[in-house]
Amino acid sequence: MRLNELLIENEISKNKICKDLDLARGNFNRYCRDDFQRIDANLIIKLCDYFNCTIQDLLVIVDD
Repeated sequence: MRLNELLIENEISKNKICKDLDLARGNFNRYCRDDFQRIDANLIIKLCDYFNCTIQDLLVIVDD
């Protein structure tokens, strides 16, 4: 996920986005570190709406 890059590009703090989207900071940090087992589709939609971006702007597929 490109969350860290989007936060920097949009000058938004993790605290602000967590407050605005009513997200637990610990869960959000796991997404920022790419340390998650599954992706919550509702969260992806919220993030795309929040950043006014597409899913392709948010997610990047990396070959292992």
